[in-house]
Amino acid sequence: MNTVIIKYNAGNVQSVQYALERIGFTKGVTLTDDPAIISEADKVIFPGVGHAASAMAYLKEKGLDLLLPKLKQPVLGICLGMQLMCSHSQEGDTNCLGIFEEKVLHFKSKEVKIPQIGWNQISQLKTPLFDQVAENSFIYLVHGYYAAVGRHTIAQTAYILPYSTALHKDNFYGVQFHPEKSAGVGEQILYNFMTII
Repeated sequence: MNTVIIKYNAGNVQSVQYALERIGFTKGVTLTDDPAIISEADKVIFPGVGHAASAMAYLKEKGLDLLLPKLKQPVLGICLGMQLMCSHSQEGDTNCLGIFEEKVLHFKSKEVKIPQIGWNQISQLKTPLFDQVAENSFIYLVHGYYAAVGRHTIAQTAYILPYSTALHKDNFYGVQFHPEKSAGVGEQILYNFMTII
C-alpha cells in the first residue's frame, strides 16, 4: 500500500510518519507535496500545525488547493489539516478547501485557557474510523480554533462549548486531535484509517 503524508509549511508532519511505523506501516509511506505522487497514493494523510492563512497560501502555490478536494482515495486531515478541509477559518479570515461545510471559529472565553492544550474526551463516535474506540476516550489536543458541530460531525468534544473533534464526508475524514500523540486510542484510530477500504 502506498501512503502519502502531505508535506507543506505546517510543522509536525514527521511525527505522523513515526506513528504509522509504530503500528506496523513501515513501508510505502512518502512525505511529499508533489501533486502527481499524491494523486497516485492509496491513502493520503494531511497533518499540520500552524496558521491557516499561510498554510493555504502554500497549498495554492503548489496547486494542492485544487487537487485535494478532487481526491477519490481515503484522506485524513489532522489538526490544521482538518481545519483547512472546512469551508472557512476565522484564523486570518481564510477561505479553505471547502470539503466540509463546517466553519472554523476562534474559542472565546475569559474563564478558560485558550488555546486548549492537553487531554480531553471524545464522544458520540460514528463511522468505522472509531471502531474499537470507546465512548469518552481521551485524546490529545492543541488548538485555539475549532470546527463547529454540523452535519459532517462524527465525534464531539466539549471545551467552552461542544465542537467537532472529527468530521467525515465521502472519502474524507478529519480529526482535530493528534492521533500520533494520543497513545493507544490514537494508534487505533490511525490503524482504522489505514485499513479503511
